[in-house]
Amino acid sequence: MPRLALLQSRTFASKRESFAHHEQLIREAAAAGANIVATQELFLTPYFCTREDPALFDLADPLPGPVTDRLGALAGELGIVLIASLFEQRGPGLYHNTAAIHDADGRLLGLYRKAHIPQDPGFAEKFYFAPGDSGWPVWDTAFGKIGVLICWDQWYPEAARLMALGGAQLLVYPTAIGWLAAEKAALGAAQHCAWETVQRGHAVANGCYLAAVNRSGHCGDTEFWGSSFIANPYGELVAKATTAGEQILYQDLDFQAVEDFRRIWPFFRDRRIDAYGELTRRWRGL
Repeated sequence: MPRLALLQSRTFASKRESFAHHEQLIREAAAAGANIVATQELFLTPYFCTREDPALFDLADPLPGPVTDRLGALAGELGIVLIASLFEQRGPGLYHNTAAIHDADGRLLGLYRKAHIPQDPGFAEKFYFAPGDSGWPVWDTAFGKIGVLICWDQWYPEAARLMALGGAQLLVYPTAIGWLAAEKAALGAAQHCAWETVQRGHAVANGCYLAAVNRSGHCGDTEFWGSSFIANPYGELVAKATTAGEQILYQDLDFQAVEDFRRIWPFFRDRRIDAYGELTRRWRGL
């Protein structure tokens, strides 16, 4: 029964400081028995998408590269699966919001590039990131079959379903989401409810565990709401972190329970795959 650890952390003054601190968190999680460890979205940097500034592209790293080499060495040393969310420079003028997945022997299994890119006040991601073209890979790791998606991807049931159909027993969503100061009083509770509820629904509809690992603290006018959580196949919250502050959130995962759930709630069996063709259209009307 593998143990999952989510690293809910804050923003640091430099990438060097952030990496050093997160390495400490990763080592602490491994010492506590974690087999799978996941960072929040863009863990090495501030959440820089609060504004559009061409100079901030300098924060990106080539992947694979020195960052993944260091992460792989750490994963291999500790014998853990390590999921790390990074800012990728893929080529001249081409950047992605990307997760690197290392297996317990340190091998880089591959990259997932965020597919859905938001553009909202305080979340100007279309300025920085091209939509991902990595498809919907499921990583067959030493500690289970894992699908990794990133933040805005978490609102889309199609993405969760495609990874579940690829065999994922666990969906992991590195995240940076929070309240804007001007909206919190009127909409904060409703926004948080929607965020948590839609993901718990993905866990139920796909009969799998789902883990969302969020930031804490402030960046500009954004207050990240933390509240990282892990839901079981029934959508129950089996672990939930604090709203404010740093926390390592742990949960033991029973993958036999995933198989048992899928046998008695056979959503995959009863799907009408002959009837869903129109899902590939932008809109069913004109």
